[in-house]
Amino acid sequence: MPSPTATLLTTDWNEEWKALQAERRSADSPAFWDARARHFQPRETHPYARDFIELAQVGTGKTVLDMGCGAGSLAIPFARAGHPVLACDFSPRMLEVLREGMQHYGLDDLIEPKLLAWDENWEAAGVAPKCVDVAVASRSIATHDLKAALLKLDHVARRRCCITLVANASPRVDRHIMDAIGASVTESRDYVYAFNILIGLGACPEVRYIESWRRDTFDSLEAGVADFARMLEGGNEDRLPELRAYIAEHMVENPQAGEPGEKGRPQGRYMLDHRRLVRWAFIAWTPISSRI
Repeated sequence: MPSPTATLLTTDWNEEWKALQAERRSADSPAFWDARARHFQPRETHPYARDFIELAQVGTGKTVLDMGCGAGSLAIPFARAGHPVLACDFSPRMLEVLREGMQHYGLDDLIEPKLLAWDENWEAAGVAPKCVDVAVASRSIATHDLKAALLKLDHVARRRCCITLVANASPRVDRHIMDAIGASVTESRDYVYAFNILIGLGACPEVRYIESWRRDTFDSLEAGVADFARMLEGGNEDRLPELRAYIAEHMVENPQAGEPGEKGRPQGRYMLDHRRLVRWAFIAWTPISSRI
């Protein structure tokens, strides 16, 4: 971490980011998201996506690059609003699910899926500088080199860049549960690194916040324990008995059991008696390279 005498101007925030990533779990791979893709079949626009699109202020008919598009939670509503979208992801299976959504809505002429990873040479892969009006990365920046990722978005956009990064604990963590069972929680604040890197690059980033409420559902106590146990990785594994007791006490029947959830899969029979809040920082800036 920065020394007591360091300042916003002297700290190398990208090196700090790299050090933070080295302490975290291994980066997600295409295979990881291929295996999860079956749970992502967006058919309705989620409130988070509506908030993101409103803040993005793309402009009528403007082109969009959606990096880390997944199954199309943003690409599909962007296209339905009339925006041509270059939808990029490093997971082949996610792009297959995206194509299913494109066919469902008749968007084949507006969305171009492209297999692309953050760490690739984008121009060599056919993504040219200034090829779109707006470049976005929604909850998808998972890379060791944050500065390089931000510059790649900056270089392909003519008008505006928009990203979201977590602004509280990891989206995989339910802070309410962790506090109740006496487990430790590390606040991520990932967006601070992006903001400071952009300032150092000469950008004038704006920051807004999107609050995304979630309901996790499961089919049995054991299934719920297995699902939520992921939150205990990294030092809280000894709290598993407390986690089991908490879920047993707070699980209630889900009145919408069997209906599709926000990720397209059928909802489980049970849920907890509270919602989980994930707060995202929405950061937007005018491309630096367009002002040089």
